[in-house]
Amino acid sequence: MNMTEFPAYRGAMEYVCLGCGARHAGDELLYTCPQCGGVFLLENTRFSALKEHDGAYWRAIFDERAATRVTALRGIFRYYELLAPILEPEDIVYLGEGITPIIEAAPALRDSVGIDFAYKNDGQNPSASFKDRGMACAFSYLKSLVRKHGWKDVLTVCASTGDTSAAAALYASYVGAPLKSVVLLPHGKVTPQQLSQPLGSGATVLELPGVFDDCMKVVEYLADKYRVALLNSKNSWRILGQESYAYEVAQWYGWDVSNLCIFVPVGNAGNITAVMSGFLKMYDLGIITRLPRVFGVQSEHADPVYRYYAAPKASRHWQPVQVSPSVAQAAMIGNPVSFPRVAMLAEKFIAIGGEKAFQVVQVTEQQIMDAMIAANRKGHIACTQGGECLAGLMNAKALGLIASHEHAVLDATAHALKFSGFQDMYFSNTFPPEYTVQPDTSLANRPELLLSADKKQSLDAQAYTECAAEAIVAKLGLAKK
Repeated sequence: MNMTEFPAYRGAMEYVCLGCGARHAGDELLYTCPQCGGVFLLENTRFSALKEHDGAYWRAIFDERAATRVTALRGIFRYYELLAPILEPEDIVYLGEGITPIIEAAPALRDSVGIDFAYKNDGQNPSASFKDRGMACAFSYLKSLVRKHGWKDVLTVCASTGDTSAAAALYASYVGAPLKSVVLLPHGKVTPQQLSQPLGSGATVLELPGVFDDCMKVVEYLADKYRVALLNSKNSWRILGQESYAYEVAQWYGWDVSNLCIFVPVGNAGNITAVMSGFLKMYDLGIITRLPRVFGVQSEHADPVYRYYAAPKASRHWQPVQVSPSVAQAAMIGNPVSFPRVAMLAEKFIAIGGEKAFQVVQVTEQQIMDAMIAANRKGHIACTQGGECLAGLMNAKALGLIASHEHAVLDATAHALKFSGFQDMYFSNTFPPEYTVQPDTSLANRPELLLSADKKQSLDAQAYTECAAEAIVAKLGLAKK
């Protein structure tokens, strides 16, 4: 393939309802099935044409594209044929998303956990979370619709616990007119760092009392009755973009994922849907010859998917739960909209890889915070969801669900700086009681004031320098040269 050319292949995308099986053309904004209200997955009806080439061909193509200078193929669309291959290069929005690093666990952390693992640092995406993968695809699709229909005014809307709103506002501000961004947040449930992002991108930020699930119902109502572009994970184009996570993991490990266990926080279930869908596509094309094992992780404060799979298969019944406050804010969702997608894809995963191919583990809030702090004390940049995944790995090991010879990849969905407020509460032991977190004092770290302001004012510059240096020497026990 010429690395200066955009692929000639074009697919044909259709929405497929997971409720009634109805199909709808992919050239319009649809989020739920008009017949039954079910959620969609997008299907490329020309996918079989990709099988004219074997897995080795596609591995070579994607490896070659790692060196491309074609902007539209530099990020998630390195895997263009597997994502949304209806887009023209001028449609594609690229802000540096995707191709995030996989960092092997620090030796001391690996040894304390007792199993080899790595973090995939999706907090190194442009808005500092994995949501940029889906937004790059969703906004590229929106650009194509605007170009096709000549729309003059398009309002994008999403409900969010922080990361979705940050990503949506960023991409909308970059694309500009005719797109405008509105985000709906649960009041007091978003960290100051995350709130600053959509505000800084110029979005209209609206707040409502309640939790994410309440805000989600409102934006769903708006999407059903008004012409708005919904950017939550009900948007199937977002799911496509997030599949790139799976493709990058496979590529990093030389397209051999047979020994991998992928840990993903469940949240609204869009990301775990995308991860499974991506691996299944690669398996279908022979790009990979075996599936990895996928572990969903949920806090006990928001664990409907865990409860569903913990029940005996014959008596499983889907039931949303009332959530309690969670440090893993993006996972504090009691009725994930993508659960029907998870159930369908998990069934396929298990049919190919066996009963252990897909599992869900539960963790406590205490374990999440302890794991996040422990990881970051060893040089990582894990968010609370990254702590959730590490806690999930440790619980899976304790339960005998993962073998010592396997290698885990943990999804750190956002950057640690977005959750610095929870770190501060951990270090200062100021968590509200509803979080049920009691800090491990051995992990705490606080600044220490060595000299008072009065002391500084009483000394000239040279004397102050010497006094401060002596205080440091005394504190650290430094020896002279």
